[in-house]
Amino acid sequence: MAAAARCFGPEREAEPVKEARVVGSELVDTYTVYIIQVTVGSHEWTVKHRYSDFYDLHEKLVAERKIDKNLLPPKKIIGKNSRSLVEKREKDLEIYLQTLLATFPGVAPSVLAHFLHFHFYEINGITAALAEELFEKGEQLLGAGEVFAIGPLQLYAVTEQLQQGKPTCASGDAKTDLGHILDFTCRLKYLKVSGTEGPFGTSNIQEQLLPFDLSIFKSLHQVEISHCGARHIRGLVASKPTLATMSVRYSATSMKEVLVPEASEFDEWEPEGTALEGPVTAVIPTWQALTTLDLSHNSISNIDESVKLIPKIEFLDLSHNGVLVVDNLQHLYNLVHLDLSYNKLSSLEGVHTKLGNIKTLNLAGNLLESLSGLHKLYSLVNLDLRDNRIEQMEEVKSIGSLPCLEHVALLNNPLSIIPDYRTKVLAQFGERASEVCLDNTATTEKELDTVEVLKAIQKAKEVKSKLNNPEKKIGEDSRLSAASCVRPSGSPPSVAPTSASLPQPILSNQGILGDE
Repeated sequence: MAAAARCFGPEREAEPVKEARVVGSELVDTYTVYIIQVTVGSHEWTVKHRYSDFYDLHEKLVAERKIDKNLLPPKKIIGKNSRSLVEKREKDLEIYLQTLLATFPGVAPSVLAHFLHFHFYEINGITAALAEELFEKGEQLLGAGEVFAIGPLQLYAVTEQLQQGKPTCASGDAKTDLGHILDFTCRLKYLKVSGTEGPFGTSNIQEQLLPFDLSIFKSLHQVEISHCGARHIRGLVASKPTLATMSVRYSATSMKEVLVPEASEFDEWEPEGTALEGPVTAVIPTWQALTTLDLSHNSISNIDESVKLIPKIEFLDLSHNGVLVVDNLQHLYNLVHLDLSYNKLSSLEGVHTKLGNIKTLNLAGNLLESLSGLHKLYSLVNLDLRDNRIEQMEEVKSIGSLPCLEHVALLNNPLSIIPDYRTKVLAQFGERASEVCLDNTATTEKELDTVEVLKAIQKAKEVKSKLNNPEKKIGEDSRLSAASCVRPSGSPPSVAPTSASLPQPILSNQGILGDE
């Protein structure tokens, strides 16, 4: 962890300088509110308080910390909102706050910390507030098995505190001891880390740029991360033995950032247990317990070789990215549910070699014009093709012969506006038309009757075509005659099969989406 810790930004001062300036005021109803700009190191934020708030703060500090009672500018009854008084009070209140911060250069008293919103934005205040919360509610949260939500700024604060090597209870209040956080995180199973898209609160802090370390979480079964910078996250490897479900959204530009974060500085790496070819810088342990991975709503453009690190994955969501090609998924032998909707796929050629056991496939919202690559996905049960560019009914034939397909969606494709669209699509499934649910609507008896008519018309066309092309029929008869002449003696005459047969894979009903 020492190496990971060193990568977190530039070296920090032992204790960043704290400042508080009164930068203005505004009249709210019948009282004046003073606008305070607080700066701690490179972070700054604004707080608003009326004079009575300052007075309450002062009374508590006088009682608890014995500060000078005359330090706060006195009350004014007459003309309290006059411009001249307000401007003078702005300067006096700023001097008051700066004096307090100089009096308490280390950890500010809790009443002052809350007044200046240190518990929202400043490292010591954040960790103290979190420790106190977990001291009071930690055991209850763990016992209930609830998801614990925390922000990147809070995790950043804890990470910074641990790296500074200070006492775990700098304030002297046992409730704020950092040990309460570490005890809780070590046992937590369900974690949610949610950042903000823009600046956090009234501050200039961009949570997506904050580095933090998750190695304090040793027992995670499920983690959900959103609006964080995946490249800034360290320590998730600590949960590899136990983590079964992971979601990382609005955070990553590549799969490697999520699956191989601890080797991001290495040019070459191999998953643990694979055959190594040539010199390798790092051998990365695989995510042995991970069965569900959601990487939707990121900026991922390709499915890279880091998928080798998730050999037991069953559910993979890569929707709402920029994926151009289905690649490298042949390494995922247990994958049965794949969501590639709303990407940039334009071709499915050879996709059956990558998705041999797939049961549910979502390809909605891509750039597909042809379905020819789907014709050998014999295990496929559910297929979503909405919002693509499929024009020709002929393309549906590629999926019409799939033996297990039960749910198909084709709405918002050009072919979906063809007259009698539903019956023409269902006709492509032949004898299985009654088993297919098209666009989330069950097939009706009336539609099946129409399908039978369409099949009869098609058969009549085929017969007529043969009759109108006798030369082709004579040629076929000649070839059959020649073949019979060279049949070895004693061999039985060959019998033409009554119907075309497809390879029938061994299928399991477990995990089919329609049966869940």
